[in-house]
Amino acid sequence: MLFRSQRLLRTIWEIEKPVLAAVNGTAAGLGAHLALASDLILAAESARFIEVFVRRGIAIDAAGGFLVPRSMPLCRAKEMVFFGDNLAAADALAMGMINRVVPDDQLAATAREWAERLAQGPTFAIGVSKRLLNRGTETGLEASLEEEAWAQTIVSGSDD
Repeated sequence: MLFRSQRLLRTIWEIEKPVLAAVNGTAAGLGAHLALASDLILAAESARFIEVFVRRGIAIDAAGGFLVPRSMPLCRAKEMVFFGDNLAAADALAMGMINRVVPDDQLAATAREWAERLAQGPTFAIGVSKRLLNRGTETGLEASLEEEAWAQTIVSGSDD
């Protein structure tokens, strides 16, 4: 049985369209994982990320065991989860957890610009590429090559 939050995170991870997160303020626990489940992550300079579960005396939740170690080196993931310290947006960028940090007053405009670029792109090809990238962390080379061959067959015949 999955919790509603788990179903939401799975949907973001699996949806065929790219999902863009714009983090303004503190993204803690489920909020951080909503961003990490997204395909592209923008953050305001003042944003911060917290794996808050340890502060509550509970184990990581909300797909964190899946998402957190995929967004940073395992030793950093453990540090975040074990200590529950704040991670500044600049530090999240430095470790490759997010795509870009922008001034607070430019977050909405930058998110809108990226969303428009995605919408104007080859949306079917981007969606198939998302699937290949997400599954690529879970499969071996042979399975990836087979999926790429399948993808090229269906995408090359599309309007994209």
